Amino acid sequence: MKNRKVVCALLALFTMVSASFAVEVDEEEIKSISADEVVFENYMGPHSVINTIEEIRAIGSGIGEVVAKNADKAGTFGYAPKYSVIHAVDAEESGKLDADILVLGPNAAVDHIKNLRRIISAYLTAAYGYSNADADTVATFVTVYNAVYRGNLDMFQKKYKKVVTDNLTKDKVGIALSYRDWPGKTQLVIPLYDINGGLSTVDTSVISDKEVIESMKEDDDKGIEERKGMVDLKEREADNAAERAAEAQKKADEERKKAEEARKAAEEARLKEEKAKAEAEAAKKAAEEAAKKAAEEPKNEQAQQEAREATARADEKQLEAAQAQAEAEQAEQVAEQQEQAAEETQKQADTAQNTAEQKRTEAQEERTNIAKDQQEVIQKQEKNESAPNVYGLAAKDLTGQMSSIVRMNGNDGTLIKESPVTVIRSRTMYEDGNNFIAIAGEMAGNGTVKLVQLDKENMEIVKESNETIYENSVLVQEGGSYYCIIQDGLNCNVGKFDGQLNNQLKSPVNVRPNTPITVTEAGIIVTSITGNPILLNKTDLTQISSKSRYDSMADQVIGTLDAK
Repeated sequence: MKNRKVVCALLALFTMVSASFAVEVDEEEIKSISADEVVFENYMGPHSVINTIEEIRAIGSGIGEVVAKNADKAGTFGYAPKYSVIHAVDAEESGKLDADILVLGPNAAVDHIKNLRRIISAYLTAAYGYSNADADTVATFVTVYNAVYRGNLDMFQKKYKKVVTDNLTKDKVGIALSYRDWPGKTQLVIPLYDINGGLSTVDTSVISDKEVIESMKEDDDKGIEERKGMVDLKEREADNAAERAAEAQKKADEERKKAEEARKAAEEARLKEEKAKAEAEAAKKAAEEAAKKAAEEPKNEQAQQEAREATARADEKQLEAAQAQAEAEQAEQVAEQQEQAAEETQKQADTAQNTAEQKRTEAQEERTNIAKDQQEVIQKQEKNESAPNVYGLAAKDLTGQMSSIVRMNGNDGTLIKESPVTVIRSRTMYEDGNNFIAIAGEMAGNGTVKLVQLDKENMEIVKESNETIYENSVLVQEGGSYYCIIQDGLNCNVGKFDGQLNNQLKSPVNVRPNTPITVTEAGIIVTSITGNPILLNKTDLTQISSKSRYDSMADQVIGTLDAK
């Protein structure tokens, strides 16, 4: 996989730099190396505050409910310091996409892509009526799409309306791969095809383009389940579009028939107009001749009468001609409007039909690709299942402070699976039955550090200690017991835990947080708060040797500070 090549390249780079001289590492350049592969870095360690799934989804649904009431007009909704949506729509501009922009403010606490997707999914359900399953599928693709095109402002400007791009900035558009870069640095774009389009509200073709699919195929499972969900959604989109096309075509045929009738009526009106004009012209000539005769014979009463009658007939025929002309013009206007209506309805039918064909084609092609990828996944699983599995730790940063557990094929050394928990500390883990014991977490945001138990199958945290552990504490195993440093306020003490992470003992004496822990037959050697080595009794973790005057004074000072 590409990520292994990247890791090797970075390690080689770090080795060369360390051997020669220190340089500043361009983090953005490092990230761009694997820009074609979307692997989100999530915080999978312990949390100081745990939100329920319902509480997380409520963030999205709360904003979505407001947007649903204002779907036809642009606006910003939500709470800007944490989570908000810019509903960027403009009916006046055509040819490009509207969008919803989910903005993660500087105080946003989301630190796992699953929870971000839950927010997006709940938003789509509340704002546009998506089912939970379809919203989950769309949310997954939206996040990958935004990761693939992170920072690519040119692409967004080409595809999206001005009302959208006016709200985007190059350094924030899309989403970073690491959760550490989400708060205050994320403008997640959700392309809108039709705000009243039901399943087609979000443009699924855009969020599942070739680049997005290729990045999803880099996952161990090749994103098969999510891709299946998108295929299913597109097939239903195709069915809906086909129904709309059939209805629109039927209406277009009716409109065309009406247009033909209107055109026929307009032609008849024009003939009537021409006839009326001809009669008016003849009557006019007759009136002129009668008037001439009457002028020549002023005393001829009959000629005078005929002239008056001829003039009246000419006026009448002129009026009839004018009325016929008005009727013809109105009939022509009706015919043009009807023809335009028929043309517009036909365009709707053609568009719906093209959409149906496009969605069906995309779905069929992706089904074929999924079937092929499934075979590769199965073959890989069979290969790994027949080989011995070995476990170890892999560094997750250049300093080596953070690690993750990896499972590798013992025959050929290929990576089988890597733990999603990337915050294992002290570069230490111990096997304990069907689990591993390690210190994990980070003291940032909503995170904390605990002694944790990880299962061997998924290598995920299944249990945490109640006590907070000093973030740089060592972890030492003796038999079935584990020793590390408990942090309680300003005090740090040696803690003894069993394999179920129950705290069995806590040293009464305070120690330095970064103290080594050496377990001997005689006792446990650690460094006191004053910097002096001391020996602790293994049965109760009390100090074996008598305290020095300096240790007593230091403990009193620490106790006083802690009380304050």
